[in-house]
Amino acid sequence: MSGANSRLNLIVDKAGIYLVTLLFLILGIFISPNFLTGQNIMNIVLGVSILGLVAAGMSFVTYSGHFADLSVPAIIAFSGNIAITTLRFGIVPALILGIAAGMLIGVVNGIVIGYLRAHPILWTISVQVLMEGLQRFMWGNQQIYPNREPGSPGSIFIQLFGIKVIGIPVIVMIMLLLFLIFDFILRRTSFGMQIRLIGSSYDVAKYSGVNTKKIVFSCFLISSFTSAIAGIFMSSMNQLGAFYLGEGYDFRTVTAIVIGGIALTGGRGSMAGVFGGVLTMGLLVNILTFLSMKFYQQIIITGLIFIAVVWFNTWQARKMGRDDE
Repeated sequence: MSGANSRLNLIVDKAGIYLVTLLFLILGIFISPNFLTGQNIMNIVLGVSILGLVAAGMSFVTYSGHFADLSVPAIIAFSGNIAITTLRFGIVPALILGIAAGMLIGVVNGIVIGYLRAHPILWTISVQVLMEGLQRFMWGNQQIYPNREPGSPGSIFIQLFGIKVIGIPVIVMIMLLLFLIFDFILRRTSFGMQIRLIGSSYDVAKYSGVNTKKIVFSCFLISSFTSAIAGIFMSSMNQLGAFYLGEGYDFRTVTAIVIGGIALTGGRGSMAGVFGGVLTMGLLVNILTFLSMKFYQQIIITGLIFIAVVWFNTWQARKMGRDDE
C-alpha cells in the first residue's frame, strides 16, 4: 500500500498543476458548449500570453532563490512608453529601444542584487516606486499615443498584438517558443544546473566554484527581457503607453509561478509547470466569464482557489519530504 501511495504522490507531484488544468477543462465543458471550441481555446491562450511572457522570465529569478522581480510592472510600462516615444525613428529601432529600456532596469537590478547582495523584494519594490514616479514626470502624468496614420510606424505598432501567422497570434508563438527555450536551458544546460544549485543553497553554490553573482545578474536580465517584450505587446494591445499599464502583473506572475510548482525559496520546479500555472489562470478567468461573474466576484473566487492550490502544493511537497520552510 505504501508503495502505491508513493507512486501516486509522485504522479501528483509531477503533474499536479495539469490535473487542475484538466479539472477546469472538464468543468468548462459542462458550463458551456462553446467552451471547448478552437476559437475559445485560442482566446484563452491569447488572454494569458502577456502573463506567460512575464512569468517565463521571472521564473529564473524565483528558481534562483531570489523570490520575485517586483519591478516588472515598471518594466512593462517603461518599455511600452519608450517604444511609442521613439516610433519617429522607425518601427524596428523603436522596438529595439523599448526592449533595451526595459533591460536597463534589469541590469540595475542584477548589479544591485547579484553583486551588491541587496534584498530582492525590498530592492525591486523600491525600483518599482521610483520608476512609476519617473515615468509620471517624463510624460507629464499623461497617456501617450502612437501616430495612427496609415503606413506610419505607429499604425504598424498598434497592429503588433493582433498579427497572426498561419492563424496563430505572433505573441502566442513567441510565448511558446520562449517557454521551450527556457525549459531546455533550465533542464539541459550547465547554466540551468547552476541556477538550481544557487536556488537550493547560495553558499554551497558559491563555495562550489559557481559564479553566483554573474548567474543572479543573468536571471534578473532575463526577467527584464521578457517583461520588456510583454510591455511592447501590452502597449500595442491598448494602443497607448502609460505608467500604469503593468499594474498587477507582479502578483499575477508570482501566483502563476507558485501554483506552477516553482518554490519561492528556489531550486525546485520546472518551466512546464509554470506554463501550466499560466494556462490554469486563463482557464479559470474564462470559466468565470462564462458564468457571468462580476469582476469583484472573479477576484474573490480566484484568490480562494489559488490559496487552495498553493496549500495543496505545500502539503504535497511535505509528504514527498521537501518542506520549504
